[in-house]
Amino acid sequence: MTSTTHDGFNLNVVEKLMSNGHNHLHVQDKYVFPPGERPDMSQVCTSYAVPVIDLKDLDGPHRVKVINDIRRACEEDGFFQIMNHGVPETVMKSMMDIAKEFFEMPVEDRVSLYSEDPKQAVRVSTSFNVTKDKFFDWRDYLRHPCHPQEEFINSWPQKPALYREVAGKYAKEIRALVLRLLAAISEALGQDSDYLNEIFGKHTQVLHINYYPACPNPDLTFGVAPHSDPRGITVLMQGDLSGLQVLKDGKWVAVEPIPNAFVVNLADQLQVISNGRFKSAEHRAVTNTSTARISIPTFYGPSFDAFIAPAASMVIEEHPALYRGYKFEEYMAAFWSQGLKGKSILDRFKIQVSP
Repeated sequence: MTSTTHDGFNLNVVEKLMSNGHNHLHVQDKYVFPPGERPDMSQVCTSYAVPVIDLKDLDGPHRVKVINDIRRACEEDGFFQIMNHGVPETVMKSMMDIAKEFFEMPVEDRVSLYSEDPKQAVRVSTSFNVTKDKFFDWRDYLRHPCHPQEEFINSWPQKPALYREVAGKYAKEIRALVLRLLAAISEALGQDSDYLNEIFGKHTQVLHINYYPACPNPDLTFGVAPHSDPRGITVLMQGDLSGLQVLKDGKWVAVEPIPNAFVVNLADQLQVISNGRFKSAEHRAVTNTSTARISIPTFYGPSFDAFIAPAASMVIEEHPALYRGYKFEEYMAAFWSQGLKGKSILDRFKIQVSP
């Protein structure tokens, strides 16, 4: 029989959520990663900074230079930060504030949205996939689709009262920014500016709010385990606290926050479309002992019926196709079934060359 409080919400769910208002005095066994897989903070590089690209000239006479900066970052890092991106600071702050308010509400206001089904469009959950994860991530999250907004907004959380208004404005600003970035990345690939827009079909946009409570032993667990993102491009507002790390030349690099900047990372579909020329960078999130941290990634990519394959211009005799073509829904099914294991999903779609 399911346990409930006098208000009728599920106690079992409350116990699963990291954001249940209880003090986490120790890391339970299910959050403790094996010794060889734990974050070793002494090995994290702090001397390398991911590229910072100023977008103020993207639509001006110096567009070619900005495109070249983006191309270099896509080829060498798969990650970059952007400044002067056009999203108003007030919209960014409002979104971060409402996200914080959401996770500081009484836990019963979140329990009704809890789901362990990855196919549930609007949901609060914890870790990555609690039905399959061998070791749990130290986080809760809210995620919901954003495009087309008029189709989804009435399914978004009703609390806090301003959530839909604030998140709606933010999602529209991020979509406009992403469309500019997709045009620039298309040109960086040597294609027409509308190339990725057309490949992506009807497009998908998912807003995701991560909540990482303070952790008594950050060296034992992850906020999010190492992985690459499965869609096309991710635009992240990471707030004021460091926690994001990216794998660069075999070493983990801390991505330090820049005020009012976004972190952009390429996801797996752009590595496939570019035939390996551009990288979807592996990354992870770590926790800290003192302060809860919130980060807000927007995952943007193809519609589920879009066909993804290396661009014809990227396939030449000296560099044959590395990946087979597929519908994007096949990729996402593999992603949700396996979980966060580096870039191993991408490897499944590689063309096997006979020796």
